Amino acid sequence: MGERPAEAFLAAIKAGVLDLPLPGEGRTAERFAALAGLARADTVLARLAEGHTDAVAILAELDGPDPGDAAWGVWAAMPDSVVAVREDGGWRLAGDRPWCSGAGYCTRALVTAATDDGVRLFAVDVDGPAVTPLDGTWSAVGMAASDSRTVRFTHARGVPVGGVGDYVNRPGFWAGGAGVAACWYGAAVAVAERLVNANPGDPHALAHLGAVDTALGSASALLDQVAARIDADFDAATLRRPVRRVRAAVEAAATTTLDHVGRALGARPLCQDAEHARRTADLTVYLRQSHAERDLADLGADVRDGGADW
Repeated sequence: MGERPAEAFLAAIKAGVLDLPLPGEGRTAERFAALAGLARADTVLARLAEGHTDAVAILAELDGPDPGDAAWGVWAAMPDSVVAVREDGGWRLAGDRPWCSGAGYCTRALVTAATDDGVRLFAVDVDGPAVTPLDGTWSAVGMAASDSRTVRFTHARGVPVGGVGDYVNRPGFWAGGAGVAACWYGAAVAVAERLVNANPGDPHALAHLGAVDTALGSASALLDQVAARIDADFDAATLRRPVRRVRAAVEAAATTTLDHVGRALGARPLCQDAEHARRTADLTVYLRQSHAERDLADLGADVRDGGADW
């Protein structure tokens, strides 16, 4: 790409590239394809775009304020790390929130915070003095360009979006989780493309390519299936299990892709191809947004309680 991911992200908002169909309205497959395409171009761009487009969808679902032309993030990790209190007829937020992607790029964010009656979601202007990204809070090489720092809220004004618990209890929470999987998939496709034309006569390289094709083809089919499910029955209880499944499947496919491409091509592209090396590092970190075996255990509990639907 000719632009840095942050510049590309802000330009995409301005150009309307991130005006995606909302989930559950009949065009979710298009939404996922757009996110996957962004990730195929640049993993960091997709991470920033996914947060922005998820915020826009949340605001629509929970009757929040108009998103306008702001660059949005969704900063919802560790809800208890930020506390919101009522003050002078409004809400004020305080605390340190980790994992805030686009900390220095976003102008507004949806932020979860603990209140006296439970966790609420707030829209916050994050480009003012009450919100400070903290230097030195992201040391990873992977996703470094996403600027995912810890952010400190100091008496920051927040506008409530929805009610207590609405952020996690709405159907769009699960649709958003599947959107993240679409980004993982697109980034994995970009890694796999490095293998397609490498050593075309080497049977071992072809075997690795066959394994990658099987993994990514299966993940793609499952993403399409889940998109159709979201459009057919936009209900949190109905979507929880298929979204958990597709996230696990895409994570496994992306991990398989990273492994087979690395084994087929060796160290050379990781050491001499900066774009491939960055993409590999970015995807490795991005996949850890999954909770690994904890997510699989939750999926297993769904199967145990509801029966297999294979």
